[in-house]
Amino acid sequence: MTVPLPHVEEEKAMPMDSKQSTVPSDFTARRIAVFGSIVSTILLSANALVCATWSYFFELPGWIGWQALPGVVAVAFIPTTILRFRSNHPALRIVYAITSSWVGALNFAFFAAVACWIVETVAWTSAFPLPRFWIATVLFGVALVATVYGLINASWLRVSRIKVQLPNLPEVWQGRTAALVTDLHLGPLSGQAFLRRVIARLRFLKPEAVFISGDMFDGPTIGLDQLVTPWREFSTPRGIFYVTGNHDEFAERSIYLDAVRRVGIQVLNNEKVSLDGLQIVGVHDSEAENPAELRDILRQVRIDRQHPSILLAHRPVNLPIAEEEGISLQLSGHTHRGQIWPWNLLVSRIYGRFSYGLSRLGKMLVYTSSGAGTWGPPLRVGTKSEIVLIQFDKEKA
Repeated sequence: MTVPLPHVEEEKAMPMDSKQSTVPSDFTARRIAVFGSIVSTILLSANALVCATWSYFFELPGWIGWQALPGVVAVAFIPTTILRFRSNHPALRIVYAITSSWVGALNFAFFAAVACWIVETVAWTSAFPLPRFWIATVLFGVALVATVYGLINASWLRVSRIKVQLPNLPEVWQGRTAALVTDLHLGPLSGQAFLRRVIARLRFLKPEAVFISGDMFDGPTIGLDQLVTPWREFSTPRGIFYVTGNHDEFAERSIYLDAVRRVGIQVLNNEKVSLDGLQIVGVHDSEAENPAELRDILRQVRIDRQHPSILLAHRPVNLPIAEEEGISLQLSGHTHRGQIWPWNLLVSRIYGRFSYGLSRLGKMLVYTSSGAGTWGPPLRVGTKSEIVLIQFDKEKA
């Protein structure tokens, strides 16, 4: 259990209401219906293109019964995603693992199919026709390799080491380290075994503190205490601190917060604590996403600009507000860096240079982690699962 040692001073500065009872659920019946309809249409359309490409390039019959199977498996991802909020049955976890993995495979199969038609068109217009069978074999072979690699790569947990220079860093923090852990997404795919792997790596790294910037859970509210039990076996000299991500607010926030508190992790309810002169500010996702609320919270916690400060906020958004209010370093996650190609390109388009890694905005540093876990397809291609070890240094004049 994590308990701050006697020499660690903590100051709670004017905590805001955590809105535990007012955060609405994202899963109303209407939203589920709209979400399901849109995603089903996308998945079935992608499957139809893949099957049509197989038929044409491999000279299969126009439409045969087995071609419906990939579409059924892909669409089954939607009800299993919804049902896992109500059940923790082992069979459901297996089906969810299969369907979510197939959605990832379909992603690469879709682009392989598009590439088949492009290659054949270019070859035909260039008067250098290529055998259709070999075009499809090569491109769908690449898609298969990408899928297998993605499954393996997602399970390979790395440590990213960075050094940050903070103004007026107290001597006690000079050269010391803290770990950033985001987007564990504990749930039907990543359970206790996964969390124990993360904690084993943290135990080896021996950070002074651990910061969890949201999405501890994948969203379901069943068996939360069991999922986080391994945290009881780990502690750090200056504590473990947590704020919610968007997945930790799919249901009433207090359900997730209570489970986290029971294993000894300190929840930062829109408040500030001071660890030997290093200010740690935690703002939950709903409030951090709202510019007015974020500014109000940062002003009420009274950040001392003469000492360094770290903001834990799930998403790398509203960064100018944090910089204006005197934050030295913001630690975020959420983006997964896009998780699988080509969605990493879209995420980079949305978040720019703050989609991943260490960047600067004015006087503030921002680190966005690609996360330790995955959401949806348990694949990573073009990204990595990471724990971030941050070494602190004093900013040079």
